[in-house]
Amino acid sequence: MTKFTQKTDKPFSGDVIVSPDKSISHRALIFASLANGKSKITNILEGEDVLRTAQALRLMGVEIIKKPNFYEVNGSGLLGLFEPDDILDLGNSGTSTRLLAGLVTPYNFTTFFTGDNSLRKRPMERIFSPILKFGAKIISRQNNFPPFAITGAKNPLPIDFHMDIASAQVKSCILLASLATPGITTIIEPEKCRDHSEIMMNYLGLKLKTEKYQNGLKHRYQGLQEFNARDFTIPNDISSASFFIVATLLVRNSKISLRNVGLNPLRTGIITTLVEMGANISISNQQQINGEEVGDINVEYSKLKAVEVPASRVSSMIDEFPILAIACANANGTSKFIGLNELKTKESNRLLMISQNLEKCGVSTIMTSDSLDISGNFTMPKNIVKISTAMDHRIAMSFLIMGLTLENGLEIDDDEMIKTSFPNFDKILHQAL
Repeated sequence: MTKFTQKTDKPFSGDVIVSPDKSISHRALIFASLANGKSKITNILEGEDVLRTAQALRLMGVEIIKKPNFYEVNGSGLLGLFEPDDILDLGNSGTSTRLLAGLVTPYNFTTFFTGDNSLRKRPMERIFSPILKFGAKIISRQNNFPPFAITGAKNPLPIDFHMDIASAQVKSCILLASLATPGITTIIEPEKCRDHSEIMMNYLGLKLKTEKYQNGLKHRYQGLQEFNARDFTIPNDISSASFFIVATLLVRNSKISLRNVGLNPLRTGIITTLVEMGANISISNQQQINGEEVGDINVEYSKLKAVEVPASRVSSMIDEFPILAIACANANGTSKFIGLNELKTKESNRLLMISQNLEKCGVSTIMTSDSLDISGNFTMPKNIVKISTAMDHRIAMSFLIMGLTLENGLEIDDDEMIKTSFPNFDKILHQAL
């Protein structure tokens, strides 16, 4: 379904409650499924991606019940999963696919994975490599793409794995595989990346040893640690908040507070970068919930200047580059992003989609294999701009925000995929104005 936005003089104002964190929602369901006892998960994201994870776990014998104000998970215990009697259809969710692939690695049964057209184009070789080292077998399309099947290891072996690229999904895949694997599994990440899995493991009392290693970290985990259920409260999602942070910065006289947003230091690169651009952003009411940093983000309209984002910051804002690109298109000067290879393996080739769609909006860009330059002060298009989203929810939402700066407006070709991560995006967009 197409969706249209155009320049507005009505400011954003008031308190905004964005969607719960998708990454943490996935992980809470998975860890609760392996716990001994019942867990209550409050404020879970009820987007399609997370619901696909829940359904996949149900197919493996886990009882997950939706209650009026929370989800109840009756854990199966560490070794209590069963072979699914149907294919795991994970829709558009790369996170579900990569995490659940790790989860089933040490179980001696076969699991079939598939998804929608977009997911079937997303490479999986980076998780296949460690999964095979544990002793599992994989049959996949072109040894890289879904659909694929994993037959778990009959006698799983712990592994030492040095990740070539910092990736929270690869790291979490290996950590989940190590849970039911005897012996000590070691993971080296070349630089720090999202650590929601590690925080959750510590919260559950699991003994994960982490130490500095060159520019990154080394993790060591002794498998077969049983653990008891604990309740989870999911913070709101900084990735979802970023769309309204940028919208507020771009629409004159806007001023909002985004409540109870996750402020994990490895996720706040977008805040650091926008502040460098001159954004009026402050944090209040900081606290810890289930080991995660949470607080309110207060934002006011600001005139922005160009920024250069170093490669070392990319992993802390990997999902926010589409909306950051919109901020940079409306900033004074030319911004530069480097180290963006990872963007090409998301729901779409985001690097390409950002560049092509900004050009349609009259914004000059220079793209290389892993970098992007964006010139601000663009020429206002004379007609409605028509954007191709390539079934990517973050491209869709980012360019709907871009439409708020265009006199003749902007139309995206499809908004259906937005509900995978932010089901109430459109409602909040219109309420906040």
